[in-house]
Amino acid sequence: MRKAFIAIAAFLVSATLMISLAWHPFFWAFIFIGPIVLLGIYDLYQPKHSIVRNYPVIGRLRYLAEDLRPKVYQYFVESDTNGKPFSRLNRSLIYQRAKKENDTIPFGTQLDVYENGYEWLSHSIAAISHHELDEDPRVLVGGPECAQPYSASIFNISAMSFGSLSQNAILALNGGAFIGNFAHNTGEGGISDYHAAPKGDLIWQIGTGYFGCRNPVDGTFDPEAFSIRAKGEQIKMIEIKLSQGAKPGHGGILPAKKVTPEIARIRLVKEGFDVISPPAHSAFSTPLELVAFAKKLRELSGGKPVGFKLCIGRKSEFFAICKAMVETGTYVDFITVDGGEGGTGASPQEFSNAVGMPLREGLAFVYDVLTGFDLKKHIKIISSGKVSSGFDLVKNIALGADLCNSARGMMFALGCIQALECNSNTCPTGVATQDPSLMKGLVVDDKKVRVFNYHRLTVASAVELLGAAGLRHTYQLTRAYINRRISTNTVQSYMETFPYIPEGSLLATPYPLRFELGMALSTAASFAPTDYRVTSIDYAHANSFSDNLHQSN
Repeated sequence: MRKAFIAIAAFLVSATLMISLAWHPFFWAFIFIGPIVLLGIYDLYQPKHSIVRNYPVIGRLRYLAEDLRPKVYQYFVESDTNGKPFSRLNRSLIYQRAKKENDTIPFGTQLDVYENGYEWLSHSIAAISHHELDEDPRVLVGGPECAQPYSASIFNISAMSFGSLSQNAILALNGGAFIGNFAHNTGEGGISDYHAAPKGDLIWQIGTGYFGCRNPVDGTFDPEAFSIRAKGEQIKMIEIKLSQGAKPGHGGILPAKKVTPEIARIRLVKEGFDVISPPAHSAFSTPLELVAFAKKLRELSGGKPVGFKLCIGRKSEFFAICKAMVETGTYVDFITVDGGEGGTGASPQEFSNAVGMPLREGLAFVYDVLTGFDLKKHIKIISSGKVSSGFDLVKNIALGADLCNSARGMMFALGCIQALECNSNTCPTGVATQDPSLMKGLVVDDKKVRVFNYHRLTVASAVELLGAAGLRHTYQLTRAYINRRISTNTVQSYMETFPYIPEGSLLATPYPLRFELGMALSTAASFAPTDYRVTSIDYAHANSFSDNLHQSN
Protein backbone atom coordinates (compact mmCIF):
# COMPACT_ATOMS: atom_id res chain seq x y z
CA MET A 1 0.00 0.00 0.00
CA ARG A 2 2.97 2.32 0.57
CA LYS A 3 4.07 1.88 -3.07
CA ALA A 4 0.50 2.25 -4.28
CA PHE A 5 0.14 5.54 -2.41
CA ILE A 6 3.40 6.88 -3.90
CA ALA A 7 2.22 5.93 -7.38
CA ILE A 8 -1.26 7.40 -6.92
CA ALA A 9 0.12 10.61 -5.38
CA ALA A 10 2.63 11.04 -8.21
CA PHE A 11 -0.09 10.46 -10.79
CA LEU A 12 -2.51 12.94 -9.18
CA VAL A 13 0.12 15.67 -8.87
CA SER A 14 1.39 15.12 -12.41
CA ALA A 15 -2.10 14.96 -13.91
CA THR A 16 -3.18 18.09 -12.07
CA LEU A 17 -0.12 19.99 -13.27
CA MET A 18 -0.64 18.91 -16.90
CA ILE A 19 -4.33 19.78 -16.93
CA SER A 20 -3.60 23.12 -15.22
CA LEU A 21 -1.17 24.05 -17.98
CA ALA A 22 -3.95 23.58 -20.52
CA TRP A 23 -6.73 25.00 -18.32
CA HIS A 24 -5.45 27.28 -15.60
CA PRO A 25 -8.52 27.20 -13.30
CA PHE A 26 -7.89 23.50 -12.65
CA PHE A 27 -4.88 24.55 -10.60
CA TRP A 28 -7.33 25.09 -7.73
CA ALA A 29 -7.63 21.32 -7.48
CA PHE A 30 -4.41 21.43 -5.45
CA ILE A 31 -6.50 22.84 -2.59
CA PHE A 32 -7.93 19.33 -2.21
CA ILE A 33 -5.14 17.17 -3.57
CA GLY A 34 -2.25 18.97 -1.87
CA PRO A 35 -3.24 18.36 1.78
CA ILE A 36 -4.01 14.69 1.09
CA VAL A 37 -0.62 14.15 -0.55
CA LEU A 38 1.23 15.99 2.23
CA LEU A 39 -0.65 14.03 4.88
CA GLY A 40 0.25 10.79 3.12
CA ILE A 41 3.91 11.73 2.96
CA TYR A 42 3.84 12.49 6.70
CA ASP A 43 2.13 9.14 7.36
CA LEU A 44 4.87 7.31 5.43
CA TYR A 45 7.59 8.53 7.77
CA GLN A 46 5.90 8.97 11.16
CA PRO A 47 7.10 6.24 13.58
CA LYS A 48 4.20 5.82 16.03
CA HIS A 49 1.35 4.16 14.12
CA SER A 50 2.07 1.05 12.08
CA ILE A 51 -1.33 0.93 10.36
CA VAL A 52 -1.04 4.52 9.18
CA ARG A 53 2.58 4.00 8.13
CA ASN A 54 1.65 1.02 5.97
CA TYR A 55 -1.64 2.47 4.73
CA PRO A 56 -1.09 6.23 4.34
CA VAL A 57 -4.24 8.38 4.63
CA ILE A 58 -6.61 5.38 4.35
CA GLY A 59 -5.32 3.97 7.64
CA ARG A 60 -6.67 7.03 9.41
CA LEU A 61 -10.20 5.86 8.67
CA ARG A 62 -9.59 3.35 11.49
CA TYR A 63 -9.73 6.14 14.06
CA LEU A 64 -12.97 7.45 12.58
CA ALA A 65 -14.45 3.94 12.75
CA GLU A 66 -13.35 3.57 16.39
CA ASP A 67 -14.92 6.90 17.26
CA LEU A 68 -18.20 5.98 15.58
CA ARG A 69 -18.29 2.40 16.87
CA PRO A 70 -20.08 3.05 20.21
CA LYS A 71 -22.71 5.20 18.49
CA VAL A 72 -23.31 2.75 15.66
CA TYR A 73 -23.49 -0.16 18.10
CA GLN A 74 -25.91 1.62 20.41
CA TYR A 75 -28.33 2.75 17.72
CA PHE A 76 -28.09 -0.02 15.11
CA VAL A 77 -26.69 -3.20 16.67
CA GLU A 78 -27.60 -3.69 20.34
CA SER A 79 -31.02 -5.00 21.29
CA ASP A 80 -33.31 -3.43 23.86
CA THR A 81 -31.96 -5.74 26.56
CA ASN A 82 -28.20 -6.22 26.02
CA GLY A 83 -26.78 -2.69 26.24
CA LYS A 84 -24.10 -2.02 28.86
CA PRO A 85 -23.84 -0.67 31.51
CA PHE A 86 -27.56 0.14 31.12
CA SER A 87 -29.78 -1.51 28.52
CA ARG A 88 -31.95 0.44 26.11
CA LEU A 89 -34.95 -0.87 28.04
CA ASN A 90 -33.71 0.74 31.28
CA ARG A 91 -32.67 3.98 29.60
CA SER A 92 -35.96 4.33 27.74
CA LEU A 93 -37.92 3.85 30.96
CA ILE A 94 -35.98 6.68 32.61
CA TYR A 95 -36.37 8.99 29.59
CA GLN A 96 -40.12 8.32 29.45
CA ARG A 97 -40.62 9.02 33.13
CA ALA A 98 -38.44 12.12 33.04
CA LYS A 99 -40.51 13.49 30.16
CA LYS A 100 -43.82 12.20 31.61
CA GLU A 101 -44.43 10.15 28.48
CA ASN A 102 -46.16 6.77 28.28
CA ASP A 103 -43.89 4.33 30.17
CA THR A 104 -45.90 1.16 29.56
CA ILE A 105 -44.73 -1.64 27.22
CA PRO A 106 -46.79 -3.64 24.71
CA PHE A 107 -47.05 -7.38 24.03
CA GLY A 108 -45.21 -8.68 27.10
CA THR A 109 -41.71 -8.76 28.54
CA GLN A 110 -38.61 -8.90 26.34
CA LEU A 111 -36.62 -10.52 29.14
CA ASP A 112 -35.89 -14.24 29.09
CA VAL A 113 -37.66 -15.37 32.24
CA TYR A 114 -35.82 -18.73 32.12
CA GLU A 115 -32.38 -17.18 31.98
CA ASN A 116 -30.09 -17.46 35.00
CA GLY A 117 -30.29 -14.27 37.04
CA TYR A 118 -33.89 -13.38 36.15
CA GLU A 119 -35.58 -11.85 39.21
CA TRP A 120 -39.18 -11.17 40.18
CA LEU A 121 -41.40 -10.02 43.05
CA SER A 122 -43.84 -12.34 44.80
CA HIS A 123 -47.21 -10.63 44.51
CA SER A 124 -50.31 -11.19 46.62
CA ILE A 125 -53.89 -12.16 45.79
CA ALA A 126 -54.82 -9.63 48.46
CA ALA A 127 -53.06 -6.76 46.68
CA ILE A 128 -53.58 -3.21 47.93
CA SER A 129 -54.41 -0.32 45.62
CA HIS A 130 -51.56 2.17 45.46
CA HIS A 131 -54.13 4.91 46.00
CA GLU A 132 -54.44 3.67 49.60
CA LEU A 133 -50.69 3.87 50.19
CA ASP A 134 -48.35 6.72 51.07
CA GLU A 135 -47.22 8.10 47.71
CA ASP A 136 -44.08 9.63 49.27
CA PRO A 137 -42.69 7.11 51.78
CA ARG A 138 -39.93 8.55 53.92
CA VAL A 139 -37.36 7.28 56.39
CA LEU A 140 -36.12 9.13 59.48
CA VAL A 141 -32.31 9.06 59.55
CA GLY A 142 -30.72 9.73 62.92
CA GLY A 143 -29.62 7.57 65.83
CA PRO A 144 -29.75 8.19 69.57
CA GLU A 145 -26.96 10.82 69.48
CA CYS A 146 -28.45 12.77 66.58
CA ALA A 147 -30.09 16.09 67.49
CA GLN A 148 -31.31 16.93 63.97
CA PRO A 149 -32.64 13.73 62.33
CA TYR A 150 -33.54 13.99 58.64
CA SER A 151 -36.73 12.68 57.05
CA ALA A 152 -35.37 11.29 53.77
CA SER A 153 -37.12 10.11 50.63
CA ILE A 154 -36.56 6.45 49.77
CA PHE A 155 -34.94 7.62 46.50
CA ASN A 156 -32.22 10.28 46.30
CA ILE A 157 -29.38 11.57 44.11
CA SER A 158 -26.10 9.75 44.62
CA ALA A 159 -22.68 11.38 44.93
CA MET A 160 -21.49 13.30 41.85
CA SER A 161 -19.06 16.20 42.23
CA PHE A 162 -19.01 19.54 40.47
CA GLY A 163 -16.06 19.15 38.16
CA SER A 164 -17.08 15.65 37.22
CA LEU A 165 -20.48 17.08 36.22
CA SER A 166 -21.05 20.48 34.64
CA GLN A 167 -22.43 23.41 36.56
CA ASN A 168 -25.70 23.17 34.60
CA ALA A 169 -26.03 19.49 35.50
CA ILE A 170 -25.52 20.24 39.20
CA LEU A 171 -28.01 23.11 39.06
CA ALA A 172 -30.62 20.90 37.40
CA LEU A 173 -30.10 18.00 39.82
CA ASN A 174 -30.39 20.17 42.90
CA GLY A 175 -33.29 22.07 41.36
CA GLY A 176 -35.13 18.78 40.88
CA ALA A 177 -34.31 17.76 44.46
CA PHE A 178 -35.77 21.05 45.70
CA ILE A 179 -39.01 20.60 43.75
CA GLY A 180 -39.41 16.96 44.80
CA ASN A 181 -38.20 17.31 48.41
CA PHE A 182 -35.47 14.69 48.18
CA ALA A 183 -31.72 14.77 48.88
CA HIS A 184 -28.73 15.47 46.64
CA ASN A 185 -25.30 14.09 47.58
CA THR A 186 -22.55 16.63 46.77
CA GLY A 187 -19.83 14.10 45.94
CA GLU A 188 -16.37 14.53 47.47
CA GLY A 189 -15.66 17.68 45.43
CA GLY A 190 -17.38 19.85 48.04
CA ILE A 191 -20.33 22.23 48.14
CA SER A 192 -20.27 24.40 45.04
CA ASP A 193 -22.33 27.50 44.33
CA TYR A 194 -24.34 25.33 41.94
CA HIS A 195 -25.30 22.96 44.76
CA ALA A 196 -26.33 25.86 46.95
CA ALA A 197 -28.25 28.11 44.54
CA PRO A 198 -31.38 25.94 43.99
CA LYS A 199 -31.68 25.30 47.76
CA GLY A 200 -32.34 21.55 47.50
CA ASP A 201 -31.45 19.32 50.47
CA LEU A 202 -27.78 18.30 50.49
CA ILE A 203 -25.80 15.36 51.82
CA TRP A 204 -22.26 16.68 52.17
CA GLN A 205 -19.74 13.99 51.31
CA ILE A 206 -16.31 14.23 52.98
CA GLY A 207 -13.62 12.34 51.06
CA THR A 208 -9.95 11.75 51.68
CA GLY A 209 -9.09 15.17 50.24
CA TYR A 210 -11.40 16.94 52.76
CA PHE A 211 -12.49 19.40 50.07
CA GLY A 212 -14.36 22.30 51.60
CA CYS A 213 -13.08 21.46 55.09
CA ARG A 214 -9.38 21.21 54.39
CA ASN A 215 -6.23 22.81 55.71
CA PRO A 216 -4.78 24.40 52.52
CA VAL A 217 -1.22 23.90 53.74
CA ASP A 218 -1.09 20.14 54.29
CA GLY A 219 -4.51 18.86 53.17
CA THR A 220 -5.57 17.66 56.62
CA PHE A 221 -9.08 18.02 58.07
CA ASP A 222 -9.96 21.52 59.30
CA PRO A 223 -12.65 21.36 62.04
CA GLU A 224 -13.43 25.07 61.89
CA ALA A 225 -13.94 25.13 58.11
CA PHE A 226 -16.14 22.03 58.40
CA SER A 227 -18.28 23.46 61.19
CA ILE A 228 -18.98 26.70 59.33
CA ARG A 229 -20.31 24.85 56.28
CA ALA A 230 -21.94 21.90 58.04
CA LYS A 231 -24.20 24.10 60.11
CA GLY A 232 -25.76 25.57 56.98
CA GLU A 233 -29.52 25.04 56.70
CA GLN A 234 -29.21 23.25 53.36
CA ILE A 235 -26.89 20.54 54.73
CA LYS A 236 -29.06 17.71 56.06
CA MET A 237 -26.56 14.86 56.48
CA ILE A 238 -22.78 14.32 56.38
CA GLU A 239 -21.25 11.28 54.69
CA ILE A 240 -17.64 10.15 55.23
CA LYS A 241 -16.48 8.50 52.01
CA LEU A 242 -14.32 5.46 52.77
CA SER A 243 -14.53 3.99 49.28
CA GLN A 244 -16.76 3.87 46.21
CA GLY A 245 -17.85 0.92 44.11
CA ALA A 246 -16.35 2.03 40.81
CA LYS A 247 -12.79 2.37 42.13
CA PRO A 248 -12.49 1.28 45.78
CA GLY A 249 -9.07 1.78 47.34
CA HIS A 250 -7.98 4.22 44.62
CA GLY A 251 -7.11 7.86 45.17
CA GLY A 252 -6.98 10.55 42.52
CA ILE A 253 -5.25 13.70 41.37
CA LEU A 254 -6.72 16.89 40.02
CA PRO A 255 -4.09 18.35 37.65
CA ALA A 256 -2.91 21.90 38.28
CA LYS A 257 -4.37 23.15 34.98
CA LYS A 258 -7.86 22.16 36.17
CA VAL A 259 -7.54 23.94 39.52
CA THR A 260 -9.26 27.14 38.45
CA PRO A 261 -9.94 30.03 40.85
CA GLU A 262 -13.50 28.71 41.25
CA ILE A 263 -12.40 25.14 42.03
CA ALA A 264 -9.72 26.43 44.41
CA ARG A 265 -12.30 28.49 46.32
CA ILE A 266 -14.81 25.62 46.55
CA ARG A 267 -12.31 22.96 47.58
CA LEU A 268 -10.09 25.18 49.75
CA VAL A 269 -6.98 24.33 47.74
CA LYS A 270 -4.25 26.38 46.09
CA GLU A 271 -4.98 27.60 42.61
CA GLY A 272 -2.66 26.23 39.92
CA PHE A 273 -1.26 23.33 41.96
CA ASP A 274 -1.92 19.59 41.72
CA VAL A 275 -4.54 18.43 44.25
CA ILE A 276 -4.10 14.89 45.51
CA SER A 277 -6.91 12.74 46.89
CA PRO A 278 -5.15 9.96 48.82
CA PRO A 279 -6.57 6.42 48.82
CA ALA A 280 -7.10 6.57 52.62
CA HIS A 281 -8.07 9.14 55.25
CA SER A 282 -5.54 11.02 57.36
CA ALA A 283 -8.08 12.00 60.07
CA PHE A 284 -8.30 8.42 61.37
CA SER A 285 -6.46 5.13 60.93
CA THR A 286 -8.36 2.63 63.09
CA PRO A 287 -12.03 1.65 63.54
CA LEU A 288 -12.11 3.32 66.95
CA GLU A 289 -10.74 6.53 65.44
CA LEU A 290 -13.31 6.37 62.62
CA VAL A 291 -16.15 6.14 65.13
CA ALA A 292 -14.65 9.02 67.13
CA PHE A 293 -14.30 11.09 63.92
CA ALA A 294 -17.95 10.49 63.06
CA LYS A 295 -18.95 11.61 66.56
CA LYS A 296 -16.78 14.72 66.18
CA LEU A 297 -18.45 15.61 62.87
CA ARG A 298 -21.88 15.20 64.46
CA GLU A 299 -20.93 17.60 67.25
CA LEU A 300 -19.34 20.13 64.87
CA SER A 301 -22.42 20.08 62.64
CA GLY A 302 -24.83 20.76 65.47
CA GLY A 303 -26.12 17.20 65.76
CA LYS A 304 -26.86 16.33 62.14
CA PRO A 305 -26.85 12.69 60.94
CA VAL A 306 -23.35 11.42 60.16
CA GLY A 307 -22.53 8.19 58.38
CA PHE A 308 -20.04 6.66 56.01
CA LYS A 309 -20.03 5.24 52.51
CA LEU A 310 -18.09 2.16 51.48
CA CYS A 311 -17.89 -0.66 49.00
CA ILE A 312 -17.28 -3.88 50.92
CA GLY A 313 -13.81 -5.27 50.40
CA ARG A 314 -12.09 -7.12 53.23
CA LYS A 315 -15.02 -8.26 55.37
CA SER A 316 -13.05 -8.24 58.62
CA GLU A 317 -12.79 -4.44 58.37
CA PHE A 318 -16.55 -4.02 58.60
CA PHE A 319 -16.67 -6.40 61.55
CA ALA A 320 -13.98 -4.23 63.14
CA ILE A 321 -16.03 -1.05 62.66
CA CYS A 322 -19.07 -2.69 64.24
CA LYS A 323 -16.95 -3.91 67.17
CA ALA A 324 -15.72 -0.32 67.64
CA MET A 325 -19.31 0.96 67.77
CA VAL A 326 -20.31 -1.70 70.29
CA GLU A 327 -17.22 -1.07 72.42
CA THR A 328 -17.66 2.72 72.55
CA GLY A 329 -21.46 2.90 72.50
CA THR A 330 -21.14 5.49 69.72
CA TYR A 331 -23.00 4.78 66.48
CA VAL A 332 -23.04 6.29 63.04
CA ASP A 333 -26.50 7.31 61.87
CA PHE A 334 -26.35 5.68 58.44
CA ILE A 335 -24.15 3.54 56.21
CA THR A 336 -24.17 3.90 52.43
CA VAL A 337 -23.34 0.60 50.73
CA ASP A 338 -21.96 1.02 47.21
CA GLY A 339 -21.65 -1.91 44.83
CA GLY A 340 -18.77 -2.83 42.56
CA GLU A 341 -21.10 -2.14 39.62
CA GLY A 342 -21.31 1.54 40.60
CA GLY A 343 -20.30 4.21 38.11
CA THR A 344 -17.77 7.03 38.00
CA GLY A 345 -16.54 9.61 35.52
CA ALA A 346 -13.16 7.92 35.14
CA SER A 347 -11.68 4.79 36.68
CA PRO A 348 -8.81 2.42 35.89
CA GLN A 349 -10.32 -0.57 34.10
CA GLU A 350 -8.98 -3.08 36.58
CA PHE A 351 -10.56 -1.24 39.51
CA SER A 352 -13.91 -0.81 37.79
CA ASN A 353 -14.07 -4.40 36.55
CA ALA A 354 -12.34 -6.41 39.25
CA VAL A 355 -12.30 -4.64 42.64
CA GLY A 356 -15.14 -4.36 45.15
CA MET A 357 -18.07 -6.53 46.20
CA PRO A 358 -21.23 -6.22 44.06
CA LEU A 359 -24.17 -4.44 45.68
CA ARG A 360 -26.43 -7.42 46.33
CA GLU A 361 -23.83 -9.33 48.34
CA GLY A 362 -22.49 -6.20 50.03
CA LEU A 363 -25.92 -4.97 51.07
CA ALA A 364 -26.99 -8.32 52.54
CA PHE A 365 -23.67 -8.64 54.36
CA VAL A 366 -23.89 -5.18 55.95
CA TYR A 367 -27.48 -5.72 57.06
CA ASP A 368 -26.68 -9.12 58.57
CA VAL A 369 -23.59 -7.93 60.45
CA LEU A 370 -25.42 -4.90 61.85
CA THR A 371 -28.25 -7.21 62.92
CA GLY A 372 -25.80 -9.65 64.49
CA PHE A 373 -24.27 -6.85 66.57
CA ASP A 374 -27.77 -5.52 67.41
CA LEU A 375 -26.85 -2.20 65.75
CA LYS A 376 -29.40 -2.09 62.94
CA LYS A 377 -31.99 -0.44 65.19
CA HIS A 378 -29.70 2.60 65.42
CA ILE A 379 -28.40 2.75 61.85
CA LYS A 380 -30.14 3.26 58.50
CA ILE A 381 -28.71 1.63 55.36
CA ILE A 382 -28.57 3.44 52.01
CA SER A 383 -27.92 1.37 48.89
CA SER A 384 -26.09 2.80 45.90
CA GLY A 385 -25.07 1.05 42.71
CA LYS A 386 -27.00 0.80 39.43
CA VAL A 387 -30.37 1.76 40.90
CA SER A 388 -32.76 3.06 38.25
CA SER A 389 -36.27 1.59 38.55
CA GLY A 390 -39.01 0.98 41.09
CA PHE A 391 -38.10 -2.72 41.12
CA ASP A 392 -34.48 -1.80 41.94
CA LEU A 393 -35.76 0.14 44.96
CA VAL A 394 -37.93 -2.77 46.09
CA LYS A 395 -35.13 -5.34 45.63
CA ASN A 396 -32.62 -3.33 47.63
CA ILE A 397 -35.07 -2.55 50.40
CA ALA A 398 -35.97 -6.25 50.61
CA LEU A 399 -32.27 -7.08 50.99
CA GLY A 400 -31.89 -4.68 53.89
CA ALA A 401 -31.68 -1.10 52.62
CA ASP A 402 -33.88 1.61 54.10
CA LEU A 403 -33.47 3.95 51.13
CA CYS A 404 -31.60 4.13 47.82
CA ASN A 405 -29.39 6.55 45.90
CA SER A 406 -28.99 6.79 42.13
CA ALA A 407 -26.31 8.57 40.08
CA ARG A 408 -26.51 7.33 36.50
CA GLY A 409 -30.31 7.09 36.62
CA MET A 410 -30.44 10.78 37.48
CA MET A 411 -27.92 11.51 34.71
CA PHE A 412 -30.24 9.81 32.20
CA ALA A 413 -33.06 12.01 33.49
CA LEU A 414 -30.82 14.99 32.63
CA GLY A 415 -30.48 13.72 29.07
CA CYS A 416 -27.36 11.51 29.24
CA ILE A 417 -27.31 9.14 26.23
CA GLN A 418 -24.63 6.73 27.53
CA ALA A 419 -22.12 8.05 25.00
CA LEU A 420 -19.34 6.74 27.31
CA GLU A 421 -17.36 9.99 27.04
CA CYS A 422 -17.50 11.03 30.71
CA ASN A 423 -13.69 10.89 30.99
CA SER A 424 -12.92 12.92 27.85
CA ASN A 425 -14.68 16.26 28.52
CA THR A 426 -16.65 15.77 25.28
CA CYS A 427 -20.02 14.69 26.73
CA PRO A 428 -22.45 15.54 23.88
CA THR A 429 -25.34 16.33 26.22
CA GLY A 430 -23.46 18.74 28.49
CA VAL A 431 -23.84 16.55 31.58
CA ALA A 432 -20.28 15.32 32.28
CA THR A 433 -18.16 18.10 30.81
CA GLN A 434 -16.65 21.46 31.65
CA ASP A 435 -16.74 22.63 28.02
CA PRO A 436 -18.88 25.82 28.06
CA SER A 437 -20.12 25.28 24.50
CA LEU A 438 -21.38 21.76 25.31
CA MET A 439 -22.70 22.79 28.72
CA LYS A 440 -25.05 25.29 27.09
CA GLY A 441 -27.00 22.43 25.55
CA LEU A 442 -28.31 21.48 28.99
CA VAL A 443 -31.15 23.86 29.84
CA VAL A 444 -31.52 23.89 33.62
CA ASP A 445 -35.17 24.99 33.79
CA ASP A 446 -36.23 22.08 31.60
CA LYS A 447 -33.97 19.39 33.05
CA LYS A 448 -34.70 20.07 36.72
CA VAL A 449 -38.35 19.28 36.04
CA ARG A 450 -37.31 16.04 34.35
CA VAL A 451 -35.26 15.05 37.39
CA PHE A 452 -38.30 15.73 39.57
CA ASN A 453 -40.58 13.72 37.25
CA TYR A 454 -38.21 10.77 37.17
CA HIS A 455 -37.92 10.70 40.95
CA ARG A 456 -41.66 11.00 41.56
CA LEU A 457 -42.71 8.36 39.04
CA THR A 458 -39.99 5.91 40.11
CA VAL A 459 -41.08 6.18 43.75
CA ALA A 460 -44.69 5.79 42.59
CA SER A 461 -43.67 2.59 40.76
CA ALA A 462 -42.04 1.22 43.92
CA VAL A 463 -45.21 2.02 45.89
CA GLU A 464 -47.33 0.19 43.31
CA LEU A 465 -45.07 -2.86 43.61
CA LEU A 466 -45.38 -2.66 47.37
CA GLY A 467 -49.16 -2.73 47.04
CA ALA A 468 -48.98 -5.63 44.58
CA ALA A 469 -47.14 -7.60 47.28
CA GLY A 470 -49.94 -6.82 49.73
CA LEU A 471 -47.75 -4.55 51.86
CA ARG A 472 -48.35 -1.04 53.17
CA HIS A 473 -44.87 0.02 54.29
CA THR A 474 -41.39 -0.43 52.87
CA TYR A 475 -40.09 -1.83 56.17
CA GLN A 476 -42.40 -4.81 55.66
CA LEU A 477 -40.41 -5.96 52.65
CA THR A 478 -38.20 -8.96 53.39
CA ARG A 479 -35.90 -11.16 51.34
CA ALA A 480 -38.70 -13.70 50.99
CA TYR A 481 -40.48 -11.41 48.50
CA ILE A 482 -37.75 -11.43 45.82
CA ASN A 483 -37.02 -14.52 43.73
CA ARG A 484 -34.04 -15.26 41.49
CA ARG A 485 -33.46 -18.03 38.97
CA ILE A 486 -30.08 -19.62 39.67
CA SER A 487 -30.27 -22.43 37.10
CA THR A 488 -32.62 -23.74 34.43
CA ASN A 489 -34.94 -25.44 36.92
CA THR A 490 -33.89 -23.95 40.28
CA VAL A 491 -35.25 -20.80 41.88
CA GLN A 492 -34.31 -19.30 45.23
CA SER A 493 -35.73 -16.42 47.19
CA TYR A 494 -33.29 -13.85 48.51
CA MET A 495 -34.02 -15.31 51.94
CA GLU A 496 -32.62 -18.68 50.80
CA THR A 497 -29.62 -17.12 49.06
CA PHE A 498 -28.90 -14.69 51.90
CA PRO A 499 -30.36 -16.28 55.06
CA TYR A 500 -30.97 -13.97 58.00
CA ILE A 501 -29.15 -14.32 61.30
CA PRO A 502 -30.69 -13.64 64.74
CA GLU A 503 -30.40 -10.21 66.34
CA GLY A 504 -27.44 -10.02 68.68
CA SER A 505 -25.99 -13.32 67.48
CA LEU A 506 -22.54 -11.75 67.00
CA LEU A 507 -22.36 -10.45 70.55
CA ALA A 508 -21.58 -13.84 72.08
CA THR A 509 -20.30 -17.22 70.99
CA PRO A 510 -21.15 -19.47 69.29
CA TYR A 511 -21.39 -17.23 66.23
CA PRO A 512 -23.31 -18.15 63.08
CA LEU A 513 -20.91 -20.29 61.05
CA ARG A 514 -20.69 -17.90 58.09
CA PHE A 515 -19.37 -15.15 60.33
CA GLU A 516 -16.89 -17.00 62.53
CA LEU A 517 -13.90 -16.18 60.34
CA GLY A 518 -14.74 -12.48 60.14
CA MET A 519 -15.16 -12.30 63.89
CA ALA A 520 -11.85 -14.07 64.45
CA LEU A 521 -9.93 -11.80 62.08
CA SER A 522 -11.29 -8.46 63.33
CA THR A 523 -10.54 -6.10 66.20
CA ALA A 524 -11.82 -2.63 67.02
CA ALA A 525 -8.24 -1.40 67.40
CA SER A 526 -7.18 -1.93 63.78
CA PHE A 527 -8.43 -2.32 60.21
CA ALA A 528 -5.73 -4.94 59.64
CA PRO A 529 -6.66 -8.57 60.22
CA THR A 530 -5.55 -10.13 63.49
CA ASP A 531 -2.83 -12.76 63.57
CA TYR A 532 -5.44 -15.48 64.02
CA ARG A 533 -4.35 -18.63 62.20
CA VAL A 534 -7.00 -19.57 59.67
CA THR A 535 -7.75 -23.27 59.38
CA SER A 536 -9.45 -25.26 56.65
CA ILE A 537 -12.44 -25.61 58.97
CA ASP A 538 -12.69 -21.83 59.19
CA TYR A 539 -12.82 -21.57 55.42
CA ALA A 540 -15.49 -24.26 55.25
CA HIS A 541 -17.56 -22.38 57.82
CA ALA A 542 -17.04 -19.03 56.08
CA ASN A 543 -18.25 -20.41 52.77
CA SER A 544 -21.23 -22.24 54.18
CA PHE A 545 -24.71 -20.83 53.72
CA SER A 546 -25.95 -22.90 56.62
CA ASP A 547 -26.38 -21.43 60.09
CA ASN A 548 -26.98 -24.76 61.78
CA LEU A 549 -25.67 -25.66 65.21
CA HIS A 550 -22.08 -24.68 65.88
CA GLN A 551 -19.64 -27.43 64.97
CA SER A 552 -16.63 -27.90 67.15
CA ASN A 553 -13.15 -27.60 65.74
